[in-house]
Amino acid sequence: MTRPPGVALLVAAALACAGAAPARLSSAQRAARIVDAVSRAPIPGAIVTIRGVERRSDERGRVLLESDVPDSILVRAQGYLRTSAPAGAAGQPEPDIALQPFRPKALYLSVYGIGDKTLRTAALAVIDATEANALVIDVKGDRGMVPYRSAVALAADIGAQRVITIADLPRLVTDLRSRGIYTIARIVVFKDTLLASARPALALHKQDGSIFRDRERLAWANPYSREVWSYNIGIALEAARAGFDEIQFDYVRLPDAIGLAYDLPWTEANRAAAISGFLTEARRALAPTNVFLAADVFGYICWNRDDTKIGQKLEQLAGIVDYLSPMLYPSGFQFGIPGYRNPIQFPYQIVRLSLEQAAHRTGLPLVHFRPWLQAFRDYAFGGRAFAAAEIRAQIRAAEDSGADGWMFWNPRNQYSAADFKP
Repeated sequence: MTRPPGVALLVAAALACAGAAPARLSSAQRAARIVDAVSRAPIPGAIVTIRGVERRSDERGRVLLESDVPDSILVRAQGYLRTSAPAGAAGQPEPDIALQPFRPKALYLSVYGIGDKTLRTAALAVIDATEANALVIDVKGDRGMVPYRSAVALAADIGAQRVITIADLPRLVTDLRSRGIYTIARIVVFKDTLLASARPALALHKQDGSIFRDRERLAWANPYSREVWSYNIGIALEAARAGFDEIQFDYVRLPDAIGLAYDLPWTEANRAAAISGFLTEARRALAPTNVFLAADVFGYICWNRDDTKIGQKLEQLAGIVDYLSPMLYPSGFQFGIPGYRNPIQFPYQIVRLSLEQAAHRTGLPLVHFRPWLQAFRDYAFGGRAFAAAEIRAQIRAAEDSGADGWMFWNPRNQYSAADFKP
């Protein structure tokens, strides 16, 4: 199979560690073997981070280390919980570093949902009573609000700190993780009406020089601006240092509008470069924290061969982030998919076939994908309610495909235990 360039880089990195392993380490070498904690099988392609630099285990789960590496190394892999473990002594047999298998099954809480005692308690009750085991929490919301007390000066300068719904971010994460909950920090990137309005120089403009606003009358930040990149990465670093297991970038795209004034010509290559450039810079900055990195993408990205005019090119993004999270809401597939013209009648097929299409195109295992699923009333095909039958059909599709769990979106942050397995 011919792999796209981004994926090829990852494969090449893994293969570079491969080859004939020496029977015995020299006195100047260390090594470790990354294995599944349950099966003890080796984990190829595990990410090992040393002094902020990532490398990957070979097909036997083995990684060679320099003699002067720190006493412990950071390790993570798709489908597992991350860990920090001893690297082993120079010249000694390599230790096994065991990763615990884990598939996040998440509910979403917004800037207000995480701060509202009723909504938060109800979501936690669903997690306590059902298969759900994770939360996606806004640490920068759809309108640019940053709901915890941030040390990133720009957040206060632009008014993003006017409403604080999370009194103590590290404590919140510690409390959730003590309950066995996997924590995902959602950061809305380029859709940022507070930043664009307060700092017009950082806004996306129309050709006449006025600030662009979308159908919700919200402004967007310039996706080519390094200052915009730095602002969002600064918030991501705070979330990672607070203990979140995963950073998830949403609205990491250009708006679906034409005729805007961009820094570079409006070509597919330039659009894709803005998005891949930001994510590459974010990965480099976040590497020392060993946090998983994810990007939300349009559902049709799984099917479209171009960048869908928003800079999201599937093959390119797959080589940068740990997880891609396509939004596979059946209501969002207004044109259906091949063979299924009415998507809300076929939630299982929409989810499963889209995931399989994404895996086929990228050459990556499906464990590199975790979809957003629909837990809200249909808005495009007659207003059908999405309840237990539709929710469970989507879950079956994600699990049957082999995806790394699932996430449910409800803008009101309301979920029912009856919709999930106990």
